Order: sequence, then structure tokens, then C-alpha cells
Amino acid sequence: MGWQAVNIYVGNMSYSTSEDQLRELFEAYGAVDSVRVISDRDTGRPKGFAFVEMSDAAAAKAAMDALNGKELDGRALTVNEAKPRADRPRGGGGGGGARRW
Repeated sequence: MGWQAVNIYVGNMSYSTSEDQLRELFEAYGAVDSVRVISDRDTGRPKGFAFVEMSDAAAAKAAMDALNGKELDGRALTVNEAKPRADRPRGGGGGGGARRW
């Protein structure tokens, strides 16, 4: 069986929640490989969700079970396994590089 990191989606976050806060929260369950708070490309402001990667599947499952619905910075977090990117349809309609401004 190959080594597979678990990518965890963390949603409904407060815009003030930092990567350090999330790392600390998840490290209570096991080693955290990476934390990425997603920011708006144009404004640089946080979008209210993040991805946390953990290499230990059992620790990741324990973290997801314990932290889903947990309150952080006044918001009840949504925590579950992230869906692979390829499965999500791309927004914007037409293919090809033409971009409307």
C-alpha cells in the first residue's frame, strides 16, 4: 500500500483564523504536513476556508471527527476530507483562454 497524505477541507472559518491556529488545532491529533488558508486572488483577503494535510490517516480521521462542528473564533467549523480537484467542474463556462473583464 502506498503512502497517501490525507487532505482535509476546513470551511466556515472566521476571516481572522490564522494558519498557525489551525496547525495547533490539528496537531492535537497528529503531525500536520501543511496548512493552507485560501485567499482571494484579487483582494488577498481570506475566503473563509483552508486545507490541512496530514500523512497519518488514523490521525486525520480522528481530527475530522473531533473538529467538525467545533467552534473556533466564533464559527462552527466544517471539517471533512477534501475532494480531489479533478472531480470539481471548472467555473466560468467556455473553455479556451478568452477571458472577459
